[in-house]
Amino acid sequence: METRKKILITIGDPAGIGPEVALKAFLQFHDKAIVFVGDADVLSEAAALLKLNLAIRAVDSVSEAIFDKGILNIIDVGALRGLSWQKCVPTAIGGRASAQFIRCAVEIILNGGAEALVTAPISKEALMLGGVYYLGHTEMLAELSGATDYAMMLTGGRLRVILATIHTAIRNVPDMITLGRILGVIRHANTAAYMLGIIAPRIAVAGLNPHAGEAGMFGREEIEEIAPAIEAAALEGISVTGPHPPDTIFHKAYNGEVDIVVCMYHDQGLIPLKMIAFDRGVNMTIGLPFIRTSPDHGTAYDIAWQGRASATSMAEAIKMASTLRLPTWR
Repeated sequence: METRKKILITIGDPAGIGPEVALKAFLQFHDKAIVFVGDADVLSEAAALLKLNLAIRAVDSVSEAIFDKGILNIIDVGALRGLSWQKCVPTAIGGRASAQFIRCAVEIILNGGAEALVTAPISKEALMLGGVYYLGHTEMLAELSGATDYAMMLTGGRLRVILATIHTAIRNVPDMITLGRILGVIRHANTAAYMLGIIAPRIAVAGLNPHAGEAGMFGREEIEEIAPAIEAAALEGISVTGPHPPDTIFHKAYNGEVDIVVCMYHDQGLIPLKMIAFDRGVNMTIGLPFIRTSPDHGTAYDIAWQGRASATSMAEAIKMASTLRLPTWR
């Protein structure tokens, strides 16, 4: 009986680099129980482009998969069957197909067919063109799985960052920084540490404003919302400090003094992480009822279907999905 963790890989937007990086990364994990979810013809074409000697085997369920070297199992969703689709640009067809791949994978996992999901890149523009209105993977996965309390975390090199706000305009961020939201993200950071196997994690919370507000001179969010959230988390037994000036806390994290940095907005966390680990970053969603990771890059239409996309981040995402553990207190 197969006892390895079952990992699903969605191929992402077929017009982008998703099929290519998924195939390249897959070759590094012959010892893993991996099943693709997407379109068999797309993968066959990508494999031919890359000159890969793979037997692409369509299955109806994970239980039918054969996990042997040289065999790639795929659940063909049929989203592109009979359709003419265009490569290297965002399209409605590609957006709808990538959404169907995700829905199918989540359904399989929620029904007990697999334990982890690795998602290749999708395009928010293509989703919108296809009438699928989500801000991204994270929000879509949360809705499909019924998760209402979740957070986006990214790891790369020496940094791990978790975001208090995700895909929203900068002008919206200050009003979203509340005690309840920050406390929740600190809790998610603590959960992420458990999932990663970090013992006695050191969590640091970045401020929103320059110099973490400078005692209220540059903003009062640190005093009125962020610091009280940190105090509340500490009372729960979480090892957390802050609010730290955003321009220094990442240096401390890089030097190993901090395990996870709680960031107030998207680019506060992603700029330093991508600076040091642009091709190795991994996105993980905390708060879902299953393990989910993805490469920390987009569809890269400009280099798609040329055989030259790096699969390093995708391989890191698969590796992380295979090692993460879900919290027992869900």
